[in-house]
Amino acid sequence: MREIEQIYHNDFGISFYWKNHNETLFDKIQLIFKETGFYFSVSELKDFDDLIEDSLLTNACCDECTLKNKCHKFLLKTPCTQIDLAVSMDELKAIEDLVKGSLFKIELEEYVYGVGLN
Repeated sequence: MREIEQIYHNDFGISFYWKNHNETLFDKIQLIFKETGFYFSVSELKDFDDLIEDSLLTNACCDECTLKNKCHKFLLKTPCTQIDLAVSMDELKAIEDLVKGSLFKIELEEYVYGVGLN
């Protein structure tokens, strides 16, 4: 099995960098949730974050619903234009946490070991 360097995880999924011969490959982030894997650049991960935000705003209609966030009626667009995901509001929020947590850790690492390094 290939080695990984974990970026972030929650109860719904995980994000990580692949390693090749003990060298971490920082050009793409592997994002896995709901038996689905995406291999995104940081730019694509930021695009996915924007699409998640759009979906949350568009589909904020669960307050009056008897299913209360459990239905699978929301389509979540991805940076892969051919792929949309059917997710519940709970899943959408878990994906949001996974993506935002991943971006936070990536940006923190870039700051600490980049411009913040004295």
